[in-house]
Amino acid sequence: MNDSFGGINMSAAKRSMDRDSLFLKAVLRFPNTKAEHEVRIRNVSAGGLMAEIPTDALRGEPVEIKLRSIGWVSGHIAWVTDRRVGIAFDHPINPKDARKPVNAGVMDLPPYLQRLNTTPPAPGKLRRV
Repeated sequence: MNDSFGGINMSAAKRSMDRDSLFLKAVLRFPNTKAEHEVRIRNVSAGGLMAEIPTDALRGEPVEIKLRSIGWVSGHIAWVTDRRVGIAFDHPINPKDARKPVNAGVMDLPPYLQRLNTTPPAPGKLRRV
């Protein structure tokens, strides 16, 4: 079967369409050594991501990465080149969740619960209920 159309490799084109380009910071952890490093994520998909890392990594090495609004995700190093790595996740994620603002949780609450997340009144002052 030929995956090309007019000289364009359709498999590669589909792969790039499934990825969200972005610029996020995250924490990368190597479970074998417990070392943690701040990294920059350049793109993310349901199955993995590409990140710039400040340290060496080996292909196949297990890792965990903490993505905002998602938490710790386990995976392994799929490829390494020039301080950039590809990480393949052990389980798929929803890449849209990584784009959510950090404080999005309060705004997702119904209005009556949002009020519970306000600053309490100063001591000695009564709050009207």
